[in-house]
Amino acid sequence: MAARSEVTRQALRAKRFVAPFSFNRMTWIKPSFLWLMHRSNWAQKSGQERILAVRITREGWEDALSRAVLATAAPAALAQAPVHVQWDPERSLRGAALNHCSIQVGIGRGLIRTFVDEWIVDLTDITPQARKMAALVQGGQGAKVQRLLPPERVHQPPEVVARHLRIDT
Repeated sequence: MAARSEVTRQALRAKRFVAPFSFNRMTWIKPSFLWLMHRSNWAQKSGQERILAVRITREGWEDALSRAVLATAAPAALAQAPVHVQWDPERSLRGAALNHCSIQVGIGRGLIRTFVDEWIVDLTDITPQARKMAALVQGGQGAKVQRLLPPERVHQPPEVVARHLRIDT
C-alpha cells in the first residue's frame, strides 16, 4: 500500500490502520509490487511517499474475492458491490506495461472495518527497500533489483470465483 507519511506513521505505531487513514473511501489492495511501484513512482509521488507491506489472512483475501464485482460491471451492480476488482497491465522495473495483467482489489466503505480489524495480520514499512530499488533501477542495475523484489505467490481461488473475476486458471 502506498500512502501519506502520517497515515503510515500512525498505522505502524498502532499496528493497525487508524486515523488519519480514511474509513470512508475505497481502499485498494495491490498485490503486485511492481505495479505499486509504477503507481507510486517508487514512493516519490505526493501522497504515496511511504510503502507498507500489508499482510492479510487467506480467509480475508478469499472473502474479498468472493464478494467482488468486476469494475467493468453495470454501474448499478458496481454501486452495490462491497468489493471491486480491476485488471491492469503488469509493469516492468522501468514501468512499461507488460502483456499480462495484475489484479487490483478495492475494498468498499462497508467492508473496510472488517479489512482493518479482522483481515490484516501485519504491517511492515518497506519504504527504504523501495527507495533503494528505485536508485538501482535508475542506475541501470536491474539484476540487483530482481534479487531484492519481494516474493509474490500465485493464489488459486475457488473455481466459481476465478470464473466470475476472469482469473486465468
